[in-house]
Amino acid sequence: MAVDADATRAKYDAPTDGPLKAEGQAAVRPKDAATLIMLRRDASRPRVLMGKRHRSHSFMPEMWVFPGGKLDRGDYRAPASSELRDPVLGALMKTAPANKARALGMAAVRETFEEVGLRLARPAAPARLSGPWKAFGADGALPDLGALDLIARAITPPYRPKRFDARFFTAEAERLISLEPTAGSGELDEIAWVNLEEAMKLDLPAVTRFVLQELALRLEDDTRRPVSLRYSRGGRLMERL
Repeated sequence: MAVDADATRAKYDAPTDGPLKAEGQAAVRPKDAATLIMLRRDASRPRVLMGKRHRSHSFMPEMWVFPGGKLDRGDYRAPASSELRDPVLGALMKTAPANKARALGMAAVRETFEEVGLRLARPAAPARLSGPWKAFGADGALPDLGALDLIARAITPPYRPKRFDARFFTAEAERLISLEPTAGSGELDEIAWVNLEEAMKLDLPAVTRFVLQELALRLEDDTRRPVSLRYSRGGRLMERL
């Protein structure tokens, strides 16, 4: 997928792209969240796993997204079969302390399992898993954090009623225990592997479109550093981590 090198500089998530917070209401504090983009290369063109949000959702109904969600307290304590690689941890720690950086990686893996039934994991020594992680490790497999790469961090604009400080991770699908997604939690109506050209034609949130463009550029240049998008009083800021 050819993408102009300046494509990711285009304005994203303009006020007209979605609901606005009530006039006079203070900006909502962003909640930490993590998303995982599974990249599959066993066809002529790379494919990513996406799902369509159920129409009943108040947040981005019927839009196509990557699996992901909010950070859970259990993500700080759960064991893993491997840890984040140093470059990934280093990039994450530019916006979060080390314990939260690791927990964000765990959240991306957990949310992918909960929403589409896929496990980024490896067999490991038996470990006690509890809470949202109990089902994940029922057969002894533990999260494979070493498979994760970081592609982007984006904070929802302050004029939105719901805000997230989201980290977007990528991982190769060959590191999954299985390639066949399931209905998962039911949060996603449809789940499919789609190539990047097909994905860009779907009904996407602005930030998802931005990250897909960034992914296409990363596939052309694997030295490209993760991008961070945030807001200040002066407007949108884009920087490399």
